Amino acid sequence: MNFRFYKYQATGNDFVMIDNRNQLFPKTDKETIKKICDRRYGIGSDGLILIEDNDDEDFEMVFFNPDTSQSLCGNGSRCAVKFAESLGLIKNEARFRAHDGIHLGSIFNGIVRLKMNDVHSVRLMSDGIFVDTGSPHYIQFVTNVKTFNVYEEGKKIRNGGLFGTSGTNVNFVEILEGNSIFVRTFERGVENETLSCGTGVTASAIASSYKKLGSPLNIVTYGGELKVKYEKNGENQFSGIYLIGSAELVYEGMIDL
Repeated sequence: MNFRFYKYQATGNDFVMIDNRNQLFPKTDKETIKKICDRRYGIGSDGLILIEDNDDEDFEMVFFNPDTSQSLCGNGSRCAVKFAESLGLIKNEARFRAHDGIHLGSIFNGIVRLKMNDVHSVRLMSDGIFVDTGSPHYIQFVTNVKTFNVYEEGKKIRNGGLFGTSGTNVNFVEILEGNSIFVRTFERGVENETLSCGTGVTASAIASSYKKLGSPLNIVTYGGELKVKYEKNGENQFSGIYLIGSAELVYEGMIDL
């Protein structure tokens, strides 16, 4: 069966998007999902996103990592909002269901704001900080992050067993001037560094509050720049969290599955 797909990117985090309101996509077929995300034998992406109908919300976003695992994807959610607008499901503002619950999104001058769920706990560790922003993230502050071996060190922490059998995403963060940070992320499910990770930069921004950085925080990634806003409501409690940045259609085509 032929499916029309749309390739979107948000600060270099790229996704294959499919309108699955007709429920024809074989989303229980793990090998098909892996093939679509494969950069040699498929379209190639950091994940697959299906847009589906939802009785209570504007739409439902179903996200798969390249290994078919599921979690919230922040940059993917921002792409989903832009895609939903192109489908005529929303206009400027969205309320949708994702893996971790309900989210709000808005589009203004091409910039997509995604409201993240509140964070109710932060785990301060001896050599880093753990924050769950819809997907689990470990944050380690380093110097000279551009020369840091993100792949090797990230893989060690991701698979080290400290975070259980499912592991964690790993972010390496350098504090810059001007209330800014540079973030590089080893993504669980992709099993490699990506150019940007929305839930990762959000977790890194929250972790940076313990380094006396404030909101809004400017985020630099290899894929581009983002902004994170939040409110800190006492010890380890964060609300009003927004991930803000661009999201764009790259191309569209047909794939035979």
